[in-house]
Amino acid sequence: MTMTSTASQATLVADMDRQSRNRRAVRLWLWVVIVAVFSLVLVGGATRLTNSGLSITQWKPIHGVIPPLNAAEWEEEFALYKQIPQYELVNKGMTVEEFKTIFWWEWAHRFLARSIGVIFALPLLFFWLTGRIERQLRWPLVGILALGGLQGFIGWWMVSSGLTERTEVSQYRLATHLIMACLIFSSSVWVMRGVSHHSSDHAGQPTARRWAWVLLGLAFLQIYLGALVAGLDAGLSYNTWPLMDGALVPGDLLVQTPAWINFFENPKTVQFIHRLGAYTLLLVALAHMVYSLKTAPGTTHARRSVVLFVLICLQASIGIATLLLHVPLDMALTHQGGALIVLGFAVAHLRGFYGEYPAETQVRVTT
Repeated sequence: MTMTSTASQATLVADMDRQSRNRRAVRLWLWVVIVAVFSLVLVGGATRLTNSGLSITQWKPIHGVIPPLNAAEWEEEFALYKQIPQYELVNKGMTVEEFKTIFWWEWAHRFLARSIGVIFALPLLFFWLTGRIERQLRWPLVGILALGGLQGFIGWWMVSSGLTERTEVSQYRLATHLIMACLIFSSSVWVMRGVSHHSSDHAGQPTARRWAWVLLGLAFLQIYLGALVAGLDAGLSYNTWPLMDGALVPGDLLVQTPAWINFFENPKTVQFIHRLGAYTLLLVALAHMVYSLKTAPGTTHARRSVVLFVLICLQASIGIATLLLHVPLDMALTHQGGALIVLGFAVAHLRGFYGEYPAETQVRVTT
């Protein structure tokens, strides 16, 4: 081997080592983002379940970071809340101290959302300027940042739906807000897994990968349906299982006209469809697991299909318990957190079929 090839070999090793360190730093950063988004969704769920989402009636992206600091400012904030229908029709007679309880939930939700913007944007800028972000990662990461900015507007669009004619936010906008959060969460998991080491096991048949995509789509759909359930308070009625309103298939599912609107605005229909979505997700996960164990036994991909099936079973059990217990706050938040865990693992499982991002370091070695 010539001196030139030895030098090239050393350069290649140094470049690969540097890229490995950079990817480790990016993984750690994205893990922090993922945990923060997970926490944000749970706080958002608590905000919805405690009917706190309309307690702050103005959108102040910068000034809104500072909460009321004295009695006069609390009275001013409370006076703004008194002007919306929720106060007049639901909370009339509420004291300032009672108002503070719902205010802090919404303030915490908005503060955490702003914090995530900083947690994402500043390290991205640092990694980019110092050359630690590979070219193939730049646009995906900028795309996630853009989704975060759009999410801020969607959040206010959602809140504004409950400030004039309604006593709560629109379930359509609530579902859009949650799905956008899940898209940010999933995209972060996807990129994070892409800069992680992957198993060298055979990825299995293309059919298994296609069904992994189906599972991810079903997980998103089920979360969307769950948001409609939350937005309509549909989980507070028909608290029996497996029967619903005394039957496997309850009546009056299409009483509203046009018929399609029942799937979005009829609490009974929405809850029933959410149940069917859970059954479908469970059955598809079971079939995917059996197929993976049969066609790629002993591989990491097959083992992940088992873990995903178990997670979905646990999530279904939590959902049933939440329903039977009439949606207590702790169980409802556990169910929402479980949905994100299932979604995140479904993304990681699917990403495993594609492997990690290829190394950008290309150094010719001559002999």
